[in-house]
Amino acid sequence: MAKSDYKFFFPFRVRYSETDAQGIVFNAHFLTYFDTAIYEYFRNLPYDLLDHANNTGTDFHVVRVVIDFLAPTRFDDEIEAYVRARNVGRSSITFLVEIFSKGSKKTLVRGEVVWVNTDQKAQKSAPVSQELVAIIKAKEGIDFKP
Repeated sequence: MAKSDYKFFFPFRVRYSETDAQGIVFNAHFLTYFDTAIYEYFRNLPYDLLDHANNTGTDFHVVRVVIDFLAPTRFDDEIEAYVRARNVGRSSITFLVEIFSKGSKKTLVRGEVVWVNTDQKAQKSAPVSQELVAIIKAKEGIDFKP
């Protein structure tokens, strides 16, 4: 996707501790970048995920992540993680995340993250609240298929 297809991004600067012996970001750190950027996406909606968990007894669990590493990311690089909700289902939200170098259109890393809203006592999926669906629809300007 193009940067213009996203309505939100979150900036990072790669820290030395996130790199491996080759001076490239160790692959597992991209999960942290994705998770942080998605959380900031919710802040930007605005939607309080902690309030959601405390008031509904449900919380989101990561159930699937796919990452494509397209180009190396190195220490001190300024990067931007672009996030959008690709789909909201009955109990799940699928996010697309792409990481670009600051000021560049070249995708460094591309991924998909699936969250499932889960009843914390029963440990079973629970519907995504209609309030949240409406907020995401308004932010993304698209309709989702349940």
